[in-house]
Amino acid sequence: MGGLKKLLIPTIAAALGLVVLLNLGFWQLDRLEWKTNLIAQVESGVTKSPVEAPRPALWRDGLGEEYDYRRVKLAGAFLEGNTFYYTALSNPVGLAEGPGVMVYAPFRTTEGWLVLVNRGFLPQGLAEPAKAAALNIPAGQVNLTGLLRLSEKPNWTTPEPSANDRLWFARDTEAMGEMLGLDPGNLAPYSIDLDGTFTPEAGLPQAGETIVRFKNDHLGYALTWFGLAATLLGVFLTYAATILWPRSKGSGSA
Repeated sequence: MGGLKKLLIPTIAAALGLVVLLNLGFWQLDRLEWKTNLIAQVESGVTKSPVEAPRPALWRDGLGEEYDYRRVKLAGAFLEGNTFYYTALSNPVGLAEGPGVMVYAPFRTTEGWLVLVNRGFLPQGLAEPAKAAALNIPAGQVNLTGLLRLSEKPNWTTPEPSANDRLWFARDTEAMGEMLGLDPGNLAPYSIDLDGTFTPEAGLPQAGETIVRFKNDHLGYALTWFGLAATLLGVFLTYAATILWPRSKGSGSA
């Protein structure tokens, strides 16, 4: 009876811990199913016919992850100014690869709201005349299609942007727009990566270089939580066995 009393509090604590760990594991499995469906939706969506880009009435309430990589269309005209996002292409669609930048230009739609458009990739070390030519914006009204990319916020590991070079290491469209002097209340919380067909005849900026990639570690997280639950159960059972069936000290020999 004394052993059972000693196990009362440890049993309650172990049961609570087990419930928490199992719930975390099953939650990660639910997230895994959701992320798997989202990836399948995105991979099929990048080749679908474009839909209208989300307007202010929709994005002012926030856009969910299901909008990321959605193929969209819009009409309007480019504005002056560029900002750059550092990247490296290891498996490009076009000829240029390696380290370089994506060129982001402000675009005013026919409805008046603004969005940053990723015109494509410029390789590092490009000669200034070629770079200047590539940065010339298309004139007049144009119809665009491309992939919507939600804005991202830098974390503590992200290098600080270079104001002098207008160079960013995170696709933070709000901050990019601020640097370009755009009205934040009229700027979409996403950018648009142009389809490859919008690459100029000269070849740069090299459009269509969106990397479709999702972080999907939910199975690993689920296995971790289930593993911790199994470890907790094993430790508790071992402890309970020592309480309920303690080893005899053994009798001394005469």
